[in-house]
Amino acid sequence: MKSFIKKFIPRALRKKYGIYRESIVLCKRKKKLKLKIIKYLEKDSEYDISEKKAIIDFLKHNPFSVFPYDYTKKYNSENIRVYTDSENGMKYVLHENKRLYFKKRMKENFIKICYNNLVREQDIESPHRYETTDFSVQEADIVADVGTAEGNFGLSVVEKAKKLYLFEVDEEWIEALKMTFAPWKEKVFIVNKYVSDNNENGCTTLDAFFVNETPDFIKADIEGYESNLLRGSKNIISSNDSIKIILCTYHRQNDAAELNRMLAELGFRTEFSKGYMIFVYDKTLSEPYLRKGLIRAAKK
Repeated sequence: MKSFIKKFIPRALRKKYGIYRESIVLCKRKKKLKLKIIKYLEKDSEYDISEKKAIIDFLKHNPFSVFPYDYTKKYNSENIRVYTDSENGMKYVLHENKRLYFKKRMKENFIKICYNNLVREQDIESPHRYETTDFSVQEADIVADVGTAEGNFGLSVVEKAKKLYLFEVDEEWIEALKMTFAPWKEKVFIVNKYVSDNNENGCTTLDAFFVNETPDFIKADIEGYESNLLRGSKNIISSNDSIKIILCTYHRQNDAAELNRMLAELGFRTEFSKGYMIFVYDKTLSEPYLRKGLIRAAKK
């Protein structure tokens, strides 16, 4: 059967069907998961009662969302305008009045959805918001943006930063990042390496990379490998008492507790972002279902 499909059905259609089938499976999983989460929260007493009630109400009366809060309703991808660069044909949106480019193969509607998700996750009420009024990049900071992807965080802070290092390995994103940060190319450096706890097979530790200078601000969103980053950053952390760190904590079940413990051992005061996320894309997601979005750490 597989050979028949491969022989007589065009690759584009096979790919399209695979994506469609995967989305159907995910939708079914979301429906089952939503019911499980509601049932669990109605019995569980771990969470603040008012917040738990708000999440339950949201899940009961709205489509499933990674961010189970009413603030998400104000975002609509149809309100986003996508532009095309006449010189290279690449598409971009205006992010804080600066051009944010996307991968060449991305269609306009998909870009709208992607950018809508980016601005929604950086809402002031979002569990995934990186900076706050009291925790942000300062003028003349050296910034390491690890797991840059589209580059929205870096673009938000590039004008304040003395230097901005973008760690990204996806070649398509690198192409887009070169366009996005072209106006600041004298102080923006794109690093095509994974950041980890070793210096092998396309990886680097931050200790090995930052030999002659030390970053003042590190933001990392690297799919659950944030603990590896910390293990490979002990030298630069110990050499800068004013360093600030933001790490995502939602990719794996125990990330929040593990990263909080590691940061405390390194002498940091920590705080988690407000609220919770439901990371449905983790197929191992289980009780207690709700995960903290990110942790902020500073020594002073």
